[in-house]
Amino acid sequence: MQFPTNERDWERIAKGFEVKCNFPNCLGAVDGKHVAIVPPPGAGSYFFSYKGYNSQVFIGTADSNYEFIYFNFGTNGHVSDGGVLEYRDFYDKPHTECLKIPESSDMKGRKLQYVFIGDEAFSLRKDFLKPYNVKQLTRERKIFNYRLHRARRITENIFGILVVRFGIFKTHINIKLDNIKDVVKASCALHNFLRKTSRQVYTTRMF
Repeated sequence: MQFPTNERDWERIAKGFEVKCNFPNCLGAVDGKHVAIVPPPGAGSYFFSYKGYNSQVFIGTADSNYEFIYFNFGTNGHVSDGGVLEYRDFYDKPHTECLKIPESSDMKGRKLQYVFIGDEAFSLRKDFLKPYNVKQLTRERKIFNYRLHRARRITENIFGILVVRFGIFKTHINIKLDNIKDVVKASCALHNFLRKTSRQVYTTRMF
């Protein structure tokens, strides 16, 4: 899993989203998944999520090639997806310029900022966009929501691939917490590797 290290890397990711999803200047699609677990003894409701089972939260950021560029796993399921992201170092890096993100690009004579995208669970920021509320939709906002959804569902599809290809995600994982994190990390690394080396076999007829 290779995280972008310079402006050229980010621009390459953004170009992929523009070409494949008609959503310019997108640096990554962010989404969350609750991974079902068997909690350790004495945990009580600490890991119990709104999904109705014990879980740990998996936050993934993907490019348009259906590959992870960043992920975080391990926060207890009681915390929302958006809450998990706000507690991660990754969430603060755009403010500190540690990500080396390009400032903006020209789009039909206007400056357009580079952004990450997610669903309604996340907080709206100048560098993180989410859909407009359905109660406030105009024709232009409907088009925006449609295009954002096309780009954002890439991460949803990746989670679907993981469940299909790695059977451990279909059940409540019953091992030590530290080992669960290692399993998830290995699955992400294998996913990216197989997407690069055996794409047609690994994801055939999935999307």
